[in-house]
Amino acid sequence: MRIVINDGGRAAAGFKGATGDCVARSVAIVSGRPYQEVYTALAHIMATMPKTKKRKKAGVQSAANGIYTRSKLFKDYMASLGFVWTPTMQIGSGCKVHLRASELPRGKIIVALSRHYTAVIDGVIHDTHDPSRAGTRCVYGIWRMP
Repeated sequence: MRIVINDGGRAAAGFKGATGDCVARSVAIVSGRPYQEVYTALAHIMATMPKTKKRKKAGVQSAANGIYTRSKLFKDYMASLGFVWTPTMQIGSGCKVHLRASELPRGKIIVALSRHYTAVIDGVIHDTHDPSRAGTRCVYGIWRMP
C-alpha cells in the first residue's frame, strides 16, 4: 500500500516529538477536524474514565499514550462525529481482512489494528509510519462515516 506521511496536524498544533497518539491523529485526518480539538476531546475522555487494573492510564488528562477504544465513552465520541463501527474479525474467526488496499473499502476510514489506529483514504495509508507489515497486518475493524 502507498503511504503518505501525515501527522494529522500535530506539529501545526504545537506538539513536538513522537508519542502514542495514533487515535487522535487518525480521527483528525479522517474527520477533517483540527488535531487540537480531537486531542482535547480524547484527553477529556481519558481523564473522566475510572482507573482499573487493566486501565492504568485512565484518569489522566492526556491522549498521548493511547486511548481505551473499547470504552463506551470513546464509542459515544466517535458516534457523535458521525462514525459507524464495522467489526472485521470475530473471536475465533481468524483474520479475514488485512491492511491492503484491495481488502478495504474506498473512501475515508479509520482502521483498527493490534495496538494501533491508522487513517486510510482511498486505499492510501495516512500515518507517521507504515503500519501495514507488507500487507500482512490484520484489521480488527473499521470506523467510517456513512
